[in-house]
Amino acid sequence: MSASSSAKPVPESESRALHEGPISRGGGALPSEKPVLIAAIPAHERPRERLVALGADALRDSELLAILLRTGRHGQSVLELAERVLQRFDGSLSKLSTAGITELKTIPGIGMAKAVEIRAAFALARRLAADSTGEASPLDSPLAVYKLFRERLRTVEQEKFYVLMLDSKNFLLAMEQITVGLVDRTQIHPREVFRNAIRENCSRIILVHNHPSGDPTPSAPDIAATRQLIDAGEIIGIRVLDHIVIGNPARSRGTTHISFREKGLM
Repeated sequence: MSASSSAKPVPESESRALHEGPISRGGGALPSEKPVLIAAIPAHERPRERLVALGADALRDSELLAILLRTGRHGQSVLELAERVLQRFDGSLSKLSTAGITELKTIPGIGMAKAVEIRAAFALARRLAADSTGEASPLDSPLAVYKLFRERLRTVEQEKFYVLMLDSKNFLLAMEQITVGLVDRTQIHPREVFRNAIRENCSRIILVHNHPSGDPTPSAPDIAATRQLIDAGEIIGIRVLDHIVIGNPARSRGTTHISFREKGLM
């Protein structure tokens, strides 16, 4: 008798299982490990459609990021890619906003184009925040100055030095960036600080610079340079009202800024 003729017939239930795949304990097929693509998501659950129907505020961070990214990668929907990007930064938009293009490109599915789009989106958000801080209001307190610069300097990795030119009621006439990345603050020449202040015919200025390390505590060069500028202003007839150092609360145990005047340093 041949082997084929001696083989026992396969039961119908087992034969069906061989063709249909493994059976779960609940009686259905085991779920596939392949990610669900965006086209397979019901229309009312897709980020773009949800934004149109409900407004942007109703969407999760990952959904808004998915709209920005537009496409996923092979075997991964754009929603899953957006969630992975956020997970890389502990779900923190603040941390994501500080990520550079090189760091973003280390995430599978994020190439140069998507990395640039993410950076551009956060740059626009910072500019919008800076524009909406109430520049038409008088800068009559260190907190008001801090609010003006909070978003402008939040993720800056180099020191920047600004001069705010004010009228007699402390309204902003003009703002000028004097230096970028200058380590020795004593190298700032009074001529550079007061040149445009004289042109604007302003009677007072406020000095502002940031500490990328996050700690806004003034350094010895900061103090020396400030005193030099105060002396020069008295000769010219332009009063230095204050010098505000902007920090980063995420890196400085909650200290956002320090005022030279409030600290008795001028």
